[in-house]
Amino acid sequence: MIDQTTQLAPGGRTASGLAFDDEGSGPPLALVHAGIADRRMWAHLAATLAPRHRVIRHDVRGAGESLPPTGPWSHHTDFLGVLDELLISRAHVIGASMGAGIAVEAALARPGAVASLVIVAPGGALFDGAPAAFRPIWAAEVEALDRGDIAAAVEVNLRAWVDGSRRSPDAVDPDVRAFVGEMQRQAFEIPEWDPELAPEHELSPPPTGRLAELTCPVLVVVGDADDPAILEVAQRVASEARRSRLVVWPRVGHMLSLERPVEFADLVTTFLADVAGGAFGGDPVVVPSSTGPGRPDSSPAPDGPATTEGR
Repeated sequence: MIDQTTQLAPGGRTASGLAFDDEGSGPPLALVHAGIADRRMWAHLAATLAPRHRVIRHDVRGAGESLPPTGPWSHHTDFLGVLDELLISRAHVIGASMGAGIAVEAALARPGAVASLVIVAPGGALFDGAPAAFRPIWAAEVEALDRGDIAAAVEVNLRAWVDGSRRSPDAVDPDVRAFVGEMQRQAFEIPEWDPELAPEHELSPPPTGRLAELTCPVLVVVGDADDPAILEVAQRVASEARRSRLVVWPRVGHMLSLERPVEFADLVTTFLADVAGGAFGGDPVVVPSSTGPGRPDSSPAPDGPATTEGR
C-alpha cells in the first residue's frame, strides 16, 4: 500500500467554513471524498496528479476540518461554492461513494461546471431509496454511538465499507483499515448541529431519474467485492449516462482507490487523456488551466490524444 500521509496541502477554509486543499497547476480536478473518510483519502492521487492539474479537495460538512452549517445547506451547493470561491468555472470531478452522488448532483445542477466525471463505488444520492441491506449497518452504528462506544461504531463501518460482506478483515491491508478507521473516528467526534436551524436540502428532482441528462464523459469504477447494491448503482449509471464507461476491478471492495492507489491514479490519468482527445463519443474536452493564488503557472501542455475508445 502507498503511504497515505495525513499532512494537508496548502488551502484553508471558504467563507462558509469548508476546509479545502489547493495544489498544483493545470486543468482543475476536484475530488469529493467518501462518507466514511475525509479529504485525506485523496492524498496519493493529489500528489500524483498535481504536477499536471490544479487539484482541489474539500471536507464535506460533518467530516475532517469543515465547520458546521449556519443555515440551509446542501452537499452539491457546498461543492460548487468551493469552486466559485476559487474562481474555477470548469473542472474534472472525481467522487467516491457518497461523494459520487455529490459529484453527479453538481453536474446536473450546473452542467457547464463539470467537464468530466469519475464515479467511484457510487452511493449516496445515486441510490433510488435506502437499500434494505444497509439498515442493519446503520442500526448497529447508532446503537454503538448511543452507548458511547465510538470504537465499536468505527468497526461497524470498517466491516461494512472497507472489508465488505464478502471478505473478512484479514483480507484487507491493515494500513487501509487503520487509515479509514482514523478518519471515521474523527468524524464521529465532531459535534452534531441542529437540523432545524441548518436543514439539509438535496437536489430536486433527484439524480436517480436524470442520469441521461449527464452530457459529460463519465467513468464508473467499482470493485466486484463491493456490496451488491453498489454494483447495481454502478451498472445503472454506466447504462443510463450518455458517454460512459464501466470498469469493474476483481477482488477489490468499496474503498478501491485506497486498496489500489497506483492503479487508480493510472486509470484516472488515462481517462483524462481520453477525455482530452475526444474518445468518449464527442469533441475533445478542453478545460482551461488554472493556478492557485500566489503560485506560478508551471502547468504542462494539455493531455494528449486518447489511445483507447469509449462510449
